[in-house]
Amino acid sequence: MSEQRPSAAVWPCLNCENAQATIGFLVDAFGFDLTAVHNDDAGRVSHAELRWPEGGGIMLGDAGRPDSEYASMPTGAASVYVVTDDPDRVYARARSAGAQVLRELREEDYGSRGFSVRDREGNIFSFGTYRGG
Repeated sequence: MSEQRPSAAVWPCLNCENAQATIGFLVDAFGFDLTAVHNDDAGRVSHAELRWPEGGGIMLGDAGRPDSEYASMPTGAASVYVVTDDPDRVYARARSAGAQVLRELREEDYGSRGFSVRDREGNIFSFGTYRGG
């Protein structure tokens, strides 16, 4: 029997100018798995879920949906930390996809190895081995 990872209880939510393009970027650049996309009658992404293969995930949708509690939330204002056992692989993938590197891959004094990049919307994604204390 394989080891089961606990499901994440916190899922960051992103408000996007172009959710469909952001979904493509997050899948290609970082390796998220798209698990759900729901569009409204106008064709905007009203809800999408992307799971992180190592546990947890994020939710997102297009900005300006009048029925959304996120209607007034700015886009590109999120900072998301994602735990990974292989930051070197994710870093190489992110660089190949053209992610803007904000902090190069490095060892931290608190024992983590990781890096930070900006997505196409301006959100900051940090990936590292630190799992919290």
